Amino acid sequence: MLPYMSAVLAGILGTTIASAHAADSAPFLQGLKHQALLTSTVPDNGDQNPYAIVVAPASSGSIQKGDVLVDNFNNSQNLQGTGTTIMDYSPTTQKTSIFAEIPRQLSQCPGGVGLSTAMTMLQSGWVIVGSVPSNDGTTATKGQGCLIVLDSRGQVAEVFSNAEINGPWGNMAVIDHGGTASIFISNSGFGLGAPTENSPVVAKATVLRIDLNIPEGPEGPEGPESKPPVIIAQTVIADSLSEQADASVFLIGPTGLALGANDTLYVSDAINNRIVSIPQASTRTTSASSGHEITRNGLLQRPLALAMTPNGHLLATNGLNGQVVEIDPMTGQQLDSLWIDNDKAQAPPGSGDLFGIAMMPSGDGFYYVEDDMNTLMEATHP
Repeated sequence: MLPYMSAVLAGILGTTIASAHAADSAPFLQGLKHQALLTSTVPDNGDQNPYAIVVAPASSGSIQKGDVLVDNFNNSQNLQGTGTTIMDYSPTTQKTSIFAEIPRQLSQCPGGVGLSTAMTMLQSGWVIVGSVPSNDGTTATKGQGCLIVLDSRGQVAEVFSNAEINGPWGNMAVIDHGGTASIFISNSGFGLGAPTENSPVVAKATVLRIDLNIPEGPEGPEGPESKPPVIIAQTVIADSLSEQADASVFLIGPTGLALGANDTLYVSDAINNRIVSIPQASTRTTSASSGHEITRNGLLQRPLALAMTPNGHLLATNGLNGQVVEIDPMTGQQLDSLWIDNDKAQAPPGSGDLFGIAMMPSGDGFYYVEDDMNTLMEATHP
């Protein structure tokens, strides 16, 4: 295994992998029967629609290692692309607080702020979150968006905005060395117009790798501090992926990103109901186009967020029902599925409720959100 993969083993954003893949290992979902409500994700300002989930890899500022960060995509009027808050749930104290409330109008971010599923926290304490903003809750007024860098007390420290960052949508995968890091994001904002009854599918979504340097800063009360991350390189490693404006869910595009063995990045292609892979994700200098298909259809029902289990399998949340699906990425076999939201108020049950997912540091289960109830949940073995 290459040295940089040690960062992936740290479990950032649930993209951990086992040191060796066991092709015949039992499905992770077997016996994962216990599901529990942890907290509401609605802050005092009424933001709704929880999207991203990040498990803190380190203690820094107001965040403790193992805390669960959840951001909101909608405001109190339930308009998509207008949420500005990140919540912090502590599994230790079982308390929830507001980590950050970002100004809705941020001059450095084209279009303003509407926090998406693109979020991560680095070992150095910096939190990076994507904005896919709207003025009316639809893609008719969608701005280009940006990546917002927050310090570990929730204050805006830097904003990344350039031509390759447009609608940073999918949950991030990360390789983190402390002083340097690489983040992977999908961008689904290119060429989208107002949603219609039959909005066209546009083959313009990308996966972008951004390589960062985290400069050393002055000595602080708790030891050396770092300066905000600086972009040292960025590379489009996949393109021509499908995206579509949608009145009910804002947009549909590649949402899940998870790093696996052999420097392979897995991406959920929601519109085409499949999972694709991108080889040499951390080192490639050219695009892999739309990637290599590893599995399609079957148990998948518009796959959204992805996470890698300790035994090297992928978990994908479904957007069109309340199931999570387990996949062996080496063979493409869909191994199992589990209802984690069977709310019959939707048809099929749980449709449109699931989004973010992140593995617990213990490896015994995962965190997920239920958008309809604005809650953070957990699924664990009894």
